[in-house]
Amino acid sequence: MAEITVRRSGELVRAVFEVLLPHQDGLPAKEILARVETLLPPTDFERSDYPKRPGVRRFEKIVRFSTIAPVKAGWLLKDKGYWKLTDEGRRAFERLRDPEAFAREASRLYRVWAGHQPVDDDEGDGTPASSEAVATIEEAEEDAWSEVKDYLLKMHPYEFQDLVAALLRAMGYFVAWVAPPGADRGIDILAYNDPLGTRMPRIKVQVKRRQDKVSVDGVRSFMAVLGDQDVGLFVCTGGFTSDAETEARMQESRQTTLVGLERLYDLWVEHYDKLEEQDRRLLPLRPVHYLDLKE
Repeated sequence: MAEITVRRSGELVRAVFEVLLPHQDGLPAKEILARVETLLPPTDFERSDYPKRPGVRRFEKIVRFSTIAPVKAGWLLKDKGYWKLTDEGRRAFERLRDPEAFAREASRLYRVWAGHQPVDDDEGDGTPASSEAVATIEEAEEDAWSEVKDYLLKMHPYEFQDLVAALLRAMGYFVAWVAPPGADRGIDILAYNDPLGTRMPRIKVQVKRRQDKVSVDGVRSFMAVLGDQDVGLFVCTGGFTSDAETEARMQESRQTTLVGLERLYDLWVEHYDKLEEQDRRLLPLRPVHYLDLKE
């Protein structure tokens, strides 16, 4: 990485931050990279390909690599291909306007996070040296999530409903009823804490497979079907508006948990080993393990 100075790394990361500043909920990584290229055109070196990988440009991987320290510094969040600034990151962007000072402070915080463990520091910026490997792993994770997300969004609504029921069983709940095709009056799944349903609360689940977010009115309509002995679980692939999330969080008499697509997938992965074999076929996964010495 001798071709990339600390200042240039700081310029690239600040460009990423500048792109993200107006977007509280973040943006897809690939969109950010495209906007950064427009905002801060690549150098000849950054536009060049890796010698042993024709067709693979350095620029995108260099930007990804440069964001490692800001992530560990707590300035930038990355989750399933989405990047988002934290409040600390926004403050750092305003406070440290010089690109080199910005990069060095991120690297200092990186070293604090790493517990002052020895790192390969070709540029004195405290980040690991294998930029291509780090960026490739990150891209692979994003592509894998993109494929899973597309699969779930295209799943038949009743198969998706079965997937949620399967997950509840894997988590140790007893699924008493799954709505058949037709009108369900707002409830798709009933589950209990024990096989006979004698231990409260009863769990009422609504499942929606759609791309738009559920509004606060949608959450209130669901809460209206919850009784005093019920807790609600609302699963929606499109997620929920901020008002809807606030409503669910502040509600005391109608306890409701909202689960978007990302959280559903994380739970599926967490409890995958406890799923029945036939249930795994609803969303079959295969883990890939690699040596990750950064952690």
